Amino acid sequence: MQNKSLKKLYLINPRGPCAGVIRALDIIDEALKKYGSPLYVNHQIVHNDFVISEYEKKGVIFCKTPEEIPENSHYIFSAHGVSPQFKTRAKKQNITIIDATCPLVDKVHKEAENFTKQNFHILYIGHKNHPEANGVMGISEMTLIDNIKTAKNITLSSHQMKKLTILTQTTLSIDETTEIITILQKRFPDIFISKIKDICYATQNRQDAVKKIVPNLDVLLVVGSPQSSNSVRLVETAKKHGCESFLVPSEKHIPFSFLIQQGNIGITSGASVPEKLTQKIVNALCEKFPKNEKIYQEGKNEKVQFAMPKI
Repeated sequence: MQNKSLKKLYLINPRGPCAGVIRALDIIDEALKKYGSPLYVNHQIVHNDFVISEYEKKGVIFCKTPEEIPENSHYIFSAHGVSPQFKTRAKKQNITIIDATCPLVDKVHKEAENFTKQNFHILYIGHKNHPEANGVMGISEMTLIDNIKTAKNITLSSHQMKKLTILTQTTLSIDETTEIITILQKRFPDIFISKIKDICYATQNRQDAVKKIVPNLDVLLVVGSPQSSNSVRLVETAKKHGCESFLVPSEKHIPFSFLIQQGNIGITSGASVPEKLTQKIVNALCEKFPKNEKIYQEGKNEKVQFAMPKI
């Protein structure tokens, strides 16, 4: 029987920020360097409370609408992207716009535009009111498929069913999305399924890494904020594969009372989480459980980089 007082901390790779997040944060850093503060950003640049707090200290102001931005200000679209209507509203203001939309999200926008031009009706698999979903679904009239139950019960008109296709949010659960697509294919046999995959490489790599390691774990800690779709999906992935899991926004949220009885603790982080936040949580675990062994799991080496826009 394993000695539970000796903790094995499995640091899962890959984890942490993806290329789209790194690019978005680099854009803010460059804009602050060039223009100073206040600097305005639509929504949250990425879904992580720690990151947002750090930038607020530097004079970044996160807004919901372009109409609240003072004239002659600099305004950044978040990594989640915005709808064409939102862009039009922003351009009417006397402000300078910098677009930090993740190129992988922008790719889905372009797919949506192309399908719309070809008169397809798009079934969009995503989460209601998520900013990425709002941006894509603003391109044309689409039907939102937000879960398996919706996929089984959605009703379409005969006109919509003439030419059907599917797009997905980039940060979904791979397993659930595959199941939803299978259901839709059975219900609508003529639906066109593009060979282009919308779920981003980082989301897939982090979920694959979790699936690989969970048979060795008693519990998985996912560093990330509740509003981060890809972080929440990591928790769901672990639970679906038989491992208890907790979302940990900061070191204050570590479930120490539960961990006392666990020996093998996995640690990963969502694609919007800086490594220094993950290390804060690792350090807190090491302080609480000084008898520990760190085990670094090998994973895919992510080499993706995205070019910066003109700042």
